[in-house]
Amino acid sequence: MESTEEERLEVTVIVTIKDTSVEFRGTPEAVLDSVHRFLAREVPNLDLAYRISLNYSLPQLMDMFASYIRLTPEGPRVINDTGKRLSDKEVIALQLVAYKIMFELRRFNTPSMTAQEIQSVTGLKPKSVSSRLSELVKAGYVEKEAGEQGARYRITTQGIQWLSNTLTSKR
Repeated sequence: MESTEEERLEVTVIVTIKDTSVEFRGTPEAVLDSVHRFLAREVPNLDLAYRISLNYSLPQLMDMFASYIRLTPEGPRVINDTGKRLSDKEVIALQLVAYKIMFELRRFNTPSMTAQEIQSVTGLKPKSVSSRLSELVKAGYVEKEAGEQGARYRITTQGIQWLSNTLTSKR
């Protein structure tokens, strides 16, 4: 009787590495072997994947752009505290980052803006906004989406990286 009871013994082990979880279930020996093989084979691959992944969290965005963006009662605004002059493309990209932050904070329903909204809050000329948005879309820094009230624009991850690198080089 004892040997059949031991054979029925089943264990479950869950291994979590950052945001990846894997569950192993079976006999203690089989689970131990599987966990060992998983750790030996997959962890180096996961580590490599994390090193080449690019994704910005809300705290990272807020920290990266704290000198340029303020969340005011009137909405997010580009307020440059650095004393360095910003190009129109940088102002537009910063405004789109500010909208993304508000979306991530669950204050806005969308991370995107229309060209008219961008023009209104930045004070840039409509032709300049249109031309710079076109350049940003062509470079892959901004994505153009079809919206109910016309085209909407949102910052891409590549655009965030470009903006961060550009602003860092100005310091």
